[in-house]
Amino acid sequence: QVHLVESGGGLVQPGGSLRLSCAASGSISSINVMGWYRQAPGKQRELVAVISSGGSTNYADSVKGRFTISRENAKNTVYLQMNSLKPEDTAVYYCKLNVLRLSYWGQGTQVTVSS
Repeated sequence: QVHLVESGGGLVQPGGSLRLSCAASGSISSINVMGWYRQAPGKQRELVAVISSGGSTNYADSVKGRFTISRENAKNTVYLQMNSLKPEDTAVYYCKLNVLRLSYWGQGTQVTVSS
């Protein structure tokens, strides 16, 4: 069984930074894709950034140049460094693991950008 545990959310002022972490545990193939999605109130869940076990990345246009996704394969952990945060970045951020045609989600962590 696979479990994902996120941490690092919180309240930050516009222009500030936060770093999210997501640790995956369980029986996980070394070949996988991990990523971050977010869902704002009244909106659909959307992709923020993903990274493969080989290091290839993909970002939503809205976060390019501000957010950086990275991972430590030995720890099955993915990070999201968020800089220059805007109020429109406010959402619940979810970690996702895709492995062997299966998908797993974390419980989500709230990020609020407000003055």
